[in-house]
Amino acid sequence: MIDTVIFDWGGTLVPWMSLHAGEGWRAYAEAAHADDPDRAAEAAAALLSADDARWARVRDAHDAFTVAHVLADAAAEEQPEAMRAYRAFWEQATITDPEAAPMLAELRERRLRLGVLSSTSWPGSWHEDWLRRDGVLDLFDACVWSSDLPFTKPHPTAFRAAMDAVGATDPARCVYVGDRPYDDISGAQGAGMRAVLVPHSDIPAVQQVPVDVHPDGVIQRLAELPELLAGW
Repeated sequence: MIDTVIFDWGGTLVPWMSLHAGEGWRAYAEAAHADDPDRAAEAAAALLSADDARWARVRDAHDAFTVAHVLADAAAEEQPEAMRAYRAFWEQATITDPEAAPMLAELRERRLRLGVLSSTSWPGSWHEDWLRRDGVLDLFDACVWSSDLPFTKPHPTAFRAAMDAVGATDPARCVYVGDRPYDDISGAQGAGMRAVLVPHSDIPAVQQVPVDVHPDGVIQRLAELPELLAGW
C-alpha cells in the first residue's frame, strides 16, 4: 500500500517554462549596477558562469547550493534591491498548475501523506510564498528544499530528508513524482521509492545526465495521478 506521495516542484507542480538563467542574473546585475551598464553586463556574465558551475556540481556530485553561494563565487555583493529584481524575474515561472489543488485534495482525502522535495538554489521561503499564493501550501504535510540541505536529488539523503519531514518510514510505501529522468526517477528508485514521470520539461544542458530509466508510471497531467495510484 502507498501511504506517501512526494512531489518535485519546478516542471511538476509548476509547469515548465523555458527561461534562460542569464536573464535572471541580468535582472540582478542591472539592479545592482543601475548607473553603470558596462559593469552590470560584466556582473551578469560572472553570475551566470558561477551559477552554471554550481549546477554542474549538482549534476556531478549532487552538492546543494544557494543564491548566496553563487553571489560569493562571482564576487558579487548581496543587495536587497537586486535580489528583489532577481526574484521578480522568476515569478513568471512559479505559477502552480491549476490541476494541482484538486489532485492534492483528492489524495489527502485518501489519507496519504503529501510532501515536496525540490533541488533549488532559491530560499525555501520563496517557494512557500508562491505555493501559499496559489492556495496549495496547506495541502502538504511538509516541504523540503535542497537549499536547506547538503545534497540535492538524486542523492538518497535528499529523499530521506523528505520522508522524515512528512513522517514516512518505509520508502517502498512512497511515490515520488517528478519531471527529470536522472534526478527524480532514478534518484527516487535508488532510494527505494516508486517513481512517476511527468515528461514535459526541457532540462538545461548543464544539468542533463544521459540515463536509461524505467519509471513505474508516466502521467501527462497531474489530474491523472490519483487514478494511477489507485491501481497500486
